[in-house]
Order: sequence, then structure tokens, then C-alpha cells
Amino acid sequence: MPLVSTKEMFQNAYAGGYAVGAFNVNNMEIIQGIVGAAKKLNSPLILQVSKGARAYANHTYLTKLVEAAVLETGLPIALHLDHGPDFETCKSCIDGGFTSVMIDGSGFSYEENVAVTKRVVDYAHERGVTVEGELGKLAGVEDDVQVAAEDALFTNPDEVEDFVTRTKVDSLAIAIGTSHGAYKFKPGQDPKLRLDILEEISRRLPGFPIVLHGASSVPQEFVRLVNEYGGAMPDAIGIPESELQKAAKMAVCKINIDSDLRLAMTAAVRQYLHENPGHFDPRQYLAPARAAIEEMVEHKIKNVLGCANRC
Repeated sequence: MPLVSTKEMFQNAYAGGYAVGAFNVNNMEIIQGIVGAAKKLNSPLILQVSKGARAYANHTYLTKLVEAAVLETGLPIALHLDHGPDFETCKSCIDGGFTSVMIDGSGFSYEENVAVTKRVVDYAHERGVTVEGELGKLAGVEDDVQVAAEDALFTNPDEVEDFVTRTKVDSLAIAIGTSHGAYKFKPGQDPKLRLDILEEISRRLPGFPIVLHGASSVPQEFVRLVNEYGGAMPDAIGIPESELQKAAKMAVCKINIDSDLRLAMTAAVRQYLHENPGHFDPRQYLAPARAAIEEMVEHKIKNVLGCANRC
């Protein structure tokens, strides 16, 4: 089975009331951990690569690793560009074998966002590649995407019909209360998603797939492990998984997960090296890191996304 686009994935997810996990990848062990969980649970899968990941690991290496995952598992896997900053980056990924790209024009004016998104869509659709656009601004930091809390903006439902009609995007990332990165809310706060905005957007765009970025839940067990074995993470909580479950049963067909994987991997590496100070073979400390990622992804598929046994 070759790499697939997200088109049929999202149609099935919308009809089935679940979301597909879009997991950020940077190296072989991360990919192996993610696909190991997906294979075990017979789940469709989106492996996504950011501009920073391409710079770190090289486009060709990452593409071939993902192709190897398809060959090894037979799963329907889409290869997606996360937060494409411009037309040139999106074009490079489309020409280089990606089956889906995101053009992030949220930092531009509305009309500039429409223009650059439409340009990417026109190029991608001629080549059978799906495109994700974005309206609204999420707070937080992810690679080159940095938005201060005071600059974050909820998606305006009054704009979505015009944006989708003019650009012809295949899915839309919206801002309803999630944020990039691990540091979100202090204990004692009661973070909620603006599901009323999601409901209004889905009413205006019936059947249209919506995407959530910044959906890390920051499990406290991993925060504890990172701190215990040499980290310095402040106490923080993410969006409750119960809120994400509600969104996945509505119009949200794709939920991005990155920081949770980083925390799981870092906690496992730090714990192993703390308990085995004389070891220096990367295979020894990356094996438990890979297992920790697999465990995290299995948890997300079962308890947040609802996409187990959907292949």
C-alpha cells in the first residue's frame, strides 16, 4: 500500500465520530513507536513533519522512514507537512512525495491568508495532494511558530464559509482554546475548549473536516519523571482529554500530538541514564524511549481519538 491522502481518512472520521491522530516525527525511533501502537490497534495514521524536522533530519531521510513504516505495517498512512510557512516549502514537500500539506497563513492578514492558501491549493490539487489551512491564532511555541498569549485569537465563525469557498482547502485548523507547547495552564485552573465555536463552525460547514493543533495533555506522570531525573519543568496541565474527546465526536477529524511524545521520550531517556550511568550505547537508551512513545500513542488512540480498529 502506498502513502495515502487525508481525503478518505477524514470522510470516514467525520461519519464515524472520531479523529485521526497526527503525530510529529523527527527520527526513526519516534516513527517506530508511533506506528507500533497504530499497528497494534489497527488505526489510520498521519505522520507529520514540521519545517524544523526537515531541517534537522532531512526531507529524504524522513520520507523514506515513513515509506518504510507503510511497507512494514500495511496501514493507511498519510505524510503531512505541519505548519508550512510559505508556498515554496509546501511546493517542495508536494514535489517530494508528501500526500498532504498545511499552509499556515494565520500570521498574515485575512486577504493575504486567502491568497497564499489558494495558491498552495491550486498547486496541490493538480497533483492529488490535500491541503489544510488555518484561521485564528494559537498561543504558544512550536518550532518557528511563536504567538504570545495576548496575540492569540479564536477563529471567527463568520469567516469560515468565505475562506473555504475561496481557497478550496480540504480541512481547516481552528483556534478554540488549545495552544502549542507543553506549558499551558497552572494547576487549579479549569481549561475548557470553546466547543460553542466549534459547533457554530460545523453548522456553517456541514461535513467539513476540522483540525485541532496544540492538543497536548501533558500527563503529570511524565512531568514528574522529567523533573525527577534531571529536568526542570514547571507544574502545568494541558487541555483535559475529556474536552478533546468531545471535539473528536463533533467535527474535529484530525488532532495534532507532539509535546506529549517529546515528554514521554525525554522522561524515558533520563530515567534510563539515571539508573544506568555507565551506559552510552544509543540503542540502550533509545529502546525504552521508543517504547514510551508507543505507550503514549496507544493511550491517545484508545482514550482521546477513538480511531482504534478503523482501518
